[in-house]
Amino acid sequence: MSVLGPTLLLCTSGFFSNLRPSEPFLTAFLMGPDKNLTEIQVVNEIFPIWTYSYLFLLFPVFLATDFLRYKPVLVLQACSLVATYAMLLGARGVWALQLMEFLFGLASASEVAYFSYIYSVVEPAHYQRVTGYCRSVTLFGSAVGSLLGQLLLSLVRVQLYSLVVITLASAAVAFVAPWFLPMPKRSLFFHKSPAGDREGPEVSTGLMQGATGGKVPLSENGQQDPVESSPAESVRPSTHGPGGGLLEVLRLLVSDLLCCYRCRPLLAWSLWWALATCGYFQVINYTQVLWEKVRPSQDYHIYNGYVETLSTLLGALAALLVGLLPVSWAVWGELILSLLSLLMTLCVFGMDLLENIWTCYGLYVLFRAIYMLLITVATFQIAASLNMQRYALVFGVNTFVALLLQSLLTVVVVDSVGLGLDVYTQFLIYGGYFAFISVVFLVAGLYKVSSRRRSEVKGCSEGETQSNGSPRGHISSS
Repeated sequence: MSVLGPTLLLCTSGFFSNLRPSEPFLTAFLMGPDKNLTEIQVVNEIFPIWTYSYLFLLFPVFLATDFLRYKPVLVLQACSLVATYAMLLGARGVWALQLMEFLFGLASASEVAYFSYIYSVVEPAHYQRVTGYCRSVTLFGSAVGSLLGQLLLSLVRVQLYSLVVITLASAAVAFVAPWFLPMPKRSLFFHKSPAGDREGPEVSTGLMQGATGGKVPLSENGQQDPVESSPAESVRPSTHGPGGGLLEVLRLLVSDLLCCYRCRPLLAWSLWWALATCGYFQVINYTQVLWEKVRPSQDYHIYNGYVETLSTLLGALAALLVGLLPVSWAVWGELILSLLSLLMTLCVFGMDLLENIWTCYGLYVLFRAIYMLLITVATFQIAASLNMQRYALVFGVNTFVALLLQSLLTVVVVDSVGLGLDVYTQFLIYGGYFAFISVVFLVAGLYKVSSRRRSEVKGCSEGETQSNGSPRGHISSS
């Protein structure tokens, strides 16, 4: 199948679905005269619904995406976005806006289909290039949307309501593209190509290469660790019955997960991924509320759009520069994670305690750039040792764990059924959370360095012993 057609349609959908001029001003819109909601209603009752719905829908949508072969879920995502912004325009009251957040959670969970679809319709040789196009265009769409919203607000003096209308129109354009995508004939789990099928030998080889011994996780010293074959790796989910096929897929998933997480470096990077993404989501979700407290949009001009644009572009630049950093991540990875997590801690505390809008803006940009850099490193470190099938699985599980932790944090700290803390106290807790991450990886890094040095000292002493005439295992000729 031609690469060009599906790629252009996916990029069109990704660009317009992320072109959201109203996004940097969502809190100001909800707490302004259009919706007239209080801070407690927005922070403690409405925003948490996105976290819960994203968590509980992620795994069912993941299975449905594979079973339905991607395209229906792409259409569902587009429908969910249109419904979300239609409700943002017309709905009033807490219950209606909670439903809006649920729909946005469904759209977020359905994003798994966006990056999974392309692997089922193009050859493995095009995976890296097409993935780069799709990821870049979503970031570009987000940056253009934020900049457009700020320019319209600052120069043309449009109302926030008009920005939501433009966002809805953009979502409607994104709704059209998925309908023209070709329907894939196979998927990773439920609809694999049969053995020996000549229709797509390269795809089958590419997707299963880790399972057949082509790639295995790396040990801490960069050498390949043997991974025991999983019994589920030889199982091909049946398409003759959804019950039997589902059980076989679940067995395959569990077996693959146990196989992957036996690798200690992969487990360490996955742990940072889950912990940091949880904290990152919380900071991103509630930063606008903090900005609104520091500089109310009803009394001052706000520049959230410029900040979101700059942070997105710098984050993308940081991700691109990862490959140029002369760092041995296998040796110093944990200590670098600890140091940069500490810097993220200082950013969060600074935003909370200094109460200056320009300081908040600058620290927010730095916070996002650091996260984008580190998540890119984590992505590479995890994906470098996995086949495409396990790549999607491990990333999905890491995201699920991050959402689970975020839901627990939201229930305790944010939700009105828990403590329902104000935004300043919340950010103190988020700063402490990143400090905890920094300490965890500092301990892990120091332990790794000390273990490496002990091994080197032991190796040197054994070498000296052998050079003194006492080689191990030597049998005298007498």
